[in-house]
Amino acid sequence: MYKDSIVLVDDEPALTRSLSMILYSNGYTDVVEFNDSREALAELSRNKAAMVICDLGMPFISGMELLQKLTENQPETPVIIATAVNEVDTAVECMKCGAKDYLVKPVKEQELLSAIEFVMQVCELKRENDELKKRLSDHSLRHPEAFREILTNSPKMHSLFEYMEVIAPSTQPVLITGDTGTGKELAARALHELHGSGEFIAVNVAGLDENTFSDTLFGHLRGAFTGADTSRPGLIEKAGNGTLFLDEIGDLSAGAQIKLLRLLQEKEYMPLGSDDPRHTNARFILATLRDLEKMVESGEFRRDLYYRLRQYHVHLPPLRERQEDLLLLADHFLTIAAKDLQVDKPELPSNFTAVFGNYHFPGNIRELQALMNEALSHNRGNILSIHDIQKRLAISNSEEARTVFSSQILQSLPTLPPLKDVRSLMVEEALRRSGGNQTLAARLLNVTRQAINKQLKGGND
Repeated sequence: MYKDSIVLVDDEPALTRSLSMILYSNGYTDVVEFNDSREALAELSRNKAAMVICDLGMPFISGMELLQKLTENQPETPVIIATAVNEVDTAVECMKCGAKDYLVKPVKEQELLSAIEFVMQVCELKRENDELKKRLSDHSLRHPEAFREILTNSPKMHSLFEYMEVIAPSTQPVLITGDTGTGKELAARALHELHGSGEFIAVNVAGLDENTFSDTLFGHLRGAFTGADTSRPGLIEKAGNGTLFLDEIGDLSAGAQIKLLRLLQEKEYMPLGSDDPRHTNARFILATLRDLEKMVESGEFRRDLYYRLRQYHVHLPPLRERQEDLLLLADHFLTIAAKDLQVDKPELPSNFTAVFGNYHFPGNIRELQALMNEALSHNRGNILSIHDIQKRLAISNSEEARTVFSSQILQSLPTLPPLKDVRSLMVEEALRRSGGNQTLAARLLNVTRQAINKQLKGGND
């Protein structure tokens, strides 16, 4: 037996043989069968396995005992229970003892394969996370603690962290860009912590006109305008030697852009009602989800301000480019939601990645958190139900695909292909994205599973 082996333990030889044939036909060629749980435990005590799939009701050493011993001595080895016992209490007890999944016999082929794939993916995620922690402790990052609020296993994000450590000591402004919900303020806070001094002051400047912008940042003296009965310091003064984070700077008015440019260039400002310039040592971090380069070309954003902002640039990738973070973030948000609602945290379903992996996530990380909150609020079982969300995602994906398809692809074609060819290509792509699962492919195309099956057999509906 080798460390990559899948070990099957069941006192019924016909069942282990059947499961072994299913696994072998689906590419899992290293499968070891045991029909005596004592032999299985002895072998597993000498050699590690990639996974163990075992029954509960076995003579000599029961599946529960085997599970408990493996959890105690080899916690890194995942165990899936496959049993005829269809009882919620038993399933819960097994999960508490360390089982990664619980399947009820007779186990369907796709159910078995999905469970194995999901468990292996979760274990790989944990391994990568442990490896990442080890690299951080080995000082591949000088200050990993600054990034503790940003959960990721993404190489793209790790490269950004390294870049942020390099630019952190500079007093020049930093521009952070990225779609909505990608974590721009978290990145700004990490830069502030790396910089290592003063307070972190955040303000959303979207919609502020020139006067409101000046009053918010620069403050005012008593009598500066009607109603100014007392002097009020601006956020720049409050920031002191710390960091002032200005979010949504792409929405600044033309007058506010001029004042921001002077502030960044001269490090000077004047409170409303004052003629004496004041100096600031604050660090400026600015963020936007808008394409400033296009805004410069259209005349909406000052070119000189844009170049001033581009001294250092951190671009956060969207969630769709961070697939390795999907399970990590979903599990994290589920933990938070369960604590907030004061309920037990359910397990993520085995088809989670297949369902969400093809979704565009226009709201990115913030949208994923909202989806987890919504799913948990309607959940009643030990496995998180995402049925309602699946239907909504299918509609969203369908509408998005229809827009892109009609506006970009069709208009570029000199002639239209036969409808049956288009239908066939769409089914092939849906099956590729769903890993060959016809049910999931049908959901991606918003059709029935029977329609997919008919197309594969050469039908025209």
